[in-house]
Amino acid sequence: MNDATQILQTVFGYDTFRPPQDEIIDTVIQGGDALVLMPTGGGKSLCYQIPALVRDGCAVVISPLIALMQDQVSALRQLGVRASFLNSTLDPGQAMQVEDDLQRGDLDLLYIAPERLTQERMLGLLERAPIALFAIDEAHCVSQWGHDFRADYLQLSLLHQRFPDIPRIALTATADERTREEIIRRLDLEAARRFIAGFDRPNIRYRITLKHNAKQQLLRFLKEEHAHDAGIVYCLSRKKTEDVAFWLQEQGFKALPYHAGLDASMRADYQARFLREEEIIMVATVAFGMGIDKPDVRFVAHLDMPKTVEAYYQETGRAGRDGAPANAWMVYGLQDVIKLRQMLDGSEGSEEHKRAEQHRLNAMLGLCEITSCRRQSLLSYFGEDRDTPCGNCDTCLEPVTTWDGTEAARKALSVVYRTGQRFGVNHLVDVLRGSEGERVYQYDHHQLATWGVGKDLDNNQWRSVFRQLVARGYLRVDMDRFGALCLEERCRGLLRGEEVIHLRKDVTRKSASRQTRSTLPADIDVALWEALRERRRTLAEDQGVPPYVIFHDSTLQEMCVAMPRNSTQFGRLTGVGERKLGKYGDAFIDVIERHLEAAG
Repeated sequence: MNDATQILQTVFGYDTFRPPQDEIIDTVIQGGDALVLMPTGGGKSLCYQIPALVRDGCAVVISPLIALMQDQVSALRQLGVRASFLNSTLDPGQAMQVEDDLQRGDLDLLYIAPERLTQERMLGLLERAPIALFAIDEAHCVSQWGHDFRADYLQLSLLHQRFPDIPRIALTATADERTREEIIRRLDLEAARRFIAGFDRPNIRYRITLKHNAKQQLLRFLKEEHAHDAGIVYCLSRKKTEDVAFWLQEQGFKALPYHAGLDASMRADYQARFLREEEIIMVATVAFGMGIDKPDVRFVAHLDMPKTVEAYYQETGRAGRDGAPANAWMVYGLQDVIKLRQMLDGSEGSEEHKRAEQHRLNAMLGLCEITSCRRQSLLSYFGEDRDTPCGNCDTCLEPVTTWDGTEAARKALSVVYRTGQRFGVNHLVDVLRGSEGERVYQYDHHQLATWGVGKDLDNNQWRSVFRQLVARGYLRVDMDRFGALCLEERCRGLLRGEEVIHLRKDVTRKSASRQTRSTLPADIDVALWEALRERRRTLAEDQGVPPYVIFHDSTLQEMCVAMPRNSTQFGRLTGVGERKLGKYGDAFIDVIERHLEAAG
């Protein structure tokens, strides 16, 4: 590992590996296969980039997104690494030049989409070229049980068949046990070493609250905590992304919509702006985000509940890649469950697939409704146990109040049964509350024993009861009956008086648990910080790369503290390798010198 450690220090500017990076890198350097599960921001890329520089030949990285390839290549070239990509943005002459470089052995890394890789012409080119390894990034795309399924990934087993002696490393940030097994089977990785680095992202604060007025709740969250931060807001529908983005613009935010229905050139432009400009909020469907390498995303907000815990984890993981505090904030309601169930029932998947997705939807709803530590529940879903509550989620910071909901639950279940399991929440609440509305009399529900027995709770309290009964599996939403609630087998014990149930008391969350990045560490001079950021911005603009490709915020903060005055001192900063030292050292030292002179 001496060569690998030297490359880590001189090229990438880091002193030591984070476990298990060293084991993974050594496995691949020695020619072994590896499956790597590592949280977003955990350093997955180094696990194939360093072996690419140690082993003879070029590493071929299969990547699902053009924008991700371009950003990775830009960052590697900044470090002096011979990296390139092959995708549809290149004209024929440029593509031919890349292919020639590959054949001559003049590349260390080549990024390529799975669609191009599986073409016979491309495979023939690779068979004639010196190949160091294959890296399959975002490997969960190979699994039909995953949330970002890509059919082209299914053909990647051909790598093992066509190149049996070349090591392969498959990497993902998100995969439950079923998805892991699917990845292994479809990629012929049965003999690969498995590395699971843990799923915890302690810098992310998880907060989930009930949806009342989603736009106003979002606005309050942004104004109080992220007025000048970059972030992502996820919505379920394309129409909603545009509506929310334009509304945020009216509120004074730099917001952009992003969904698959937009013109490809517009999507590329918006994504480039998000990566290169500061304070951009991307309002998006799940079409945006996979592989996004922006380290300073300070929040991810969900205005609709994701379909699965995997999707939630993957999407929230795009916040705080730099390790600094970040927020994962979400509002949800029973309507989200109904909408997701409609989408699921309308899908073309098999019955087995639909059943599996229903279980995943139930798990996501369970995470929303949980009264104990959210992080413990989230990690448990991925098979990772945490002994103590995290202290950095809403249920830890503001413990949930519960109440004995046994009698209310029995009334709710009873009214579902007595009305024939054919009605949605609003009608059921009307019956319980003794409404004299036209629909209640139309069905003679004013004659039922359950009519008017629930006047002790208001409409919102009853909606909370029904929502929690659905979440806990006592009721289900029947989309064949337009969202009617139906009894599940599990409810028998509760109806017979054989069990009790404690429900969470819904309250409007205050902002006491908020977490912001608005204040820098106390030992940092704000004037110097802004001057360094400005120098970074101009250098990035000159080269057409995102600012973080020059240096991450953490490196700039280190400059503010250490105030290096010469190349030797500057070279000791984290993230400063030999190439960046020679390329940028003088420019940033000059900013520090000017600042010190002005300060007297």
